[in-house]
Amino acid sequence: VQLQAYGGGMVQSGGSLRLSCEASGRSFSNDAMGWLRQAPGKEREFVGAISGNTYTFFGDSVKGRFTISKNNAENTVYLQMSNLKPEDTAVYYCAADHDLHAIVRLDPQYWGQGTQVTVSS
Repeated sequence: VQLQAYGGGMVQSGGSLRLSCEASGRSFSNDAMGWLRQAPGKEREFVGAISGNTYTFFGDSVKGRFTISKNNAENTVYLQMSNLKPEDTAVYYCAADHDLHAIVRLDPQYWGQGTQVTVSS
């Protein structure tokens, strides 16, 4: 199983970015997928996740600014980030698990390679 994240980059404060994560090796249509992030010198943080039945859950720091969606046909999860702030700067990791709460606990069964997001002030 591989989770490949795309879409990171550099953006100014207040801007938007869309991350995507494509899974291969098995279908995740009935599983939860989501995103974690880690900033330099900080602990890993839960960002958001979507369950197999499209229930979504977000970390407090991104609520109201980030949305998450899933395309089961393409085995892909998306993270739309708006009103970005410098404190959103981090490496963003895609994650997947049959249990959404495992992603929230930072303990998913599957991890992907990270993609860097940098927000300048």
